Amino acid sequence: MKHIPAIKAVMTPFPYSIDADAPASSAFAAMKEHGISHLPVMRSGALVGTISHVKGEDPEGKHKVRDIYRTDPYVVDLNERLDHVLMAMAERQADVVLITRHGRLAGIFTTTDVCRSYATLLRQMMQSGGGDDAA
Repeated sequence: MKHIPAIKAVMTPFPYSIDADAPASSAFAAMKEHGISHLPVMRSGALVGTISHVKGEDPEGKHKVRDIYRTDPYVVDLNERLDHVLMAMAERQADVVLITRHGRLAGIFTTTDVCRSYATLLRQMMQSGGGDDAA
């Protein structure tokens, strides 16, 4: 019997992160450099939120990450079932999930990852004889 995988099967492991006291311009530069749209925000080694490219830029360099990051991140253990995470993302309208192992940042899962995972699943279904009969 097939089982529903844990979030660790599809997360991006070892994500970049940034300290809350770093300049916001550093966060935006890091996201651009690494081709990512979200960064976990840390303070004294603890997860405190996320910052994303949609928050804008800081051309004058006046802000710190702590001034503009989103608090109350959606955080799950890496063994949480994927279907539970996806439903919670939909209910919360969350575009990013931070994944922890023993309370420490272990991975990240974004709506981009959701799309990639779903595309992979659809391709696997088609290879195993599934079709679009339900459509």
